Amino acid sequence: MKITDVRTIFVDRYLFVQVYTDEGIVGLGESGAWGYLEASAGALETFKRYLIGQDPLRIEHHWQYLYRWTHFRGAAIMGALSAIDIALWDIAGKFFGVPVYQLLGGKTRDKARVYYHVFGDTKEKLIQGCREAKRQGFTAVGHLTPFLDEDHDVPFFKTHVDKMRDAIDTVAEYRDAVGREVDLCIEIHRRLSPAEAIVLARGIEEFHPYFYEDPILPDNFDAMALVAHNIHIPIATGERLHTIHEFQALLRRGAVQYVRPDVCLAGGISHSKKIAALAEAHNVGVVPHNPLSPVSTAACIQLAACIPNFALQEYPLGENVPPKSEIVKSTLQLENGFLIIPDAPGIGVELAEDAAERHPYRPRKVNTRLHVDGSIVDQ
Repeated sequence: MKITDVRTIFVDRYLFVQVYTDEGIVGLGESGAWGYLEASAGALETFKRYLIGQDPLRIEHHWQYLYRWTHFRGAAIMGALSAIDIALWDIAGKFFGVPVYQLLGGKTRDKARVYYHVFGDTKEKLIQGCREAKRQGFTAVGHLTPFLDEDHDVPFFKTHVDKMRDAIDTVAEYRDAVGREVDLCIEIHRRLSPAEAIVLARGIEEFHPYFYEDPILPDNFDAMALVAHNIHIPIATGERLHTIHEFQALLRRGAVQYVRPDVCLAGGISHSKKIAALAEAHNVGVVPHNPLSPVSTAACIQLAACIPNFALQEYPLGENVPPKSEIVKSTLQLENGFLIIPDAPGIGVELAEDAAERHPYRPRKVNTRLHVDGSIVDQ
């Protein structure tokens, strides 16, 4: 079997790749480069020059070949490599007639617990989102900020005490809204300094968050370790990291209790399974990052199915309704807050033939929030 073509497809706000073979098997993957999808598509065109004519089943060899052929990497390139890796595993599963997880050791579970996305630019909307998630049978809610999902065009300002007290009180209201039946995954989106992150974590400790996600910028692993060593709630981070080497740096510092590899950014299924193994050696759980399409979800679930230290899966809003449900031919089955591990060959989903026509590409606007003094605010 040989690769005959590699095609990139922009749909809505997503970038997909389809890898074609001379046996008629087509593999599907997705890039998680998010705001840099055009750059990732360029990297896919570069990879295409090598891949055509190759045996698609030599997945690890192709991964190493493309990763190591030049010194230049980064999110756009790793998103492209991830998309190719997922598509090659999809081909392998279809070739052997089994789900991808079966080629990676088989199932360790029959279903994967997920957390529901909650958004809102007011506290009332966020609290109502928590209640709605509970009503629908979810046992965890995430993407849940104590600072509101405010418009980036609105300049930010709060005093330290107002910022901290309001955030602490908001988490208290989330807990009151759902009781003990729902876990809270508190999302900070890198908005705090290490000092602020420690103050806030101590303030919300009594409400027992499942994890405290990205409290500070991810660039300095020592700073993340400083926060982790001074609080008593678990830190979840890793969605912006690309390699096992970066995750190892976090893990050996004790800076993370739940790693968050993005399967569509951190080297695909191949590399994410290695990251999970590193985490397993440190008694750390895996919560795959997934702000993307049902293709990303399907790839994440293949990982969740075959690793022993899977903890929770991010599940974006609207996967089972249009427009997201129209991107793929069928979506994964959700039952009472769990995704059923599929038994279809490959990653278990197929791109709809008319997806790009029905949902044209919508590039993301470059829009960074500013402070009232004109400086940059992380949100």
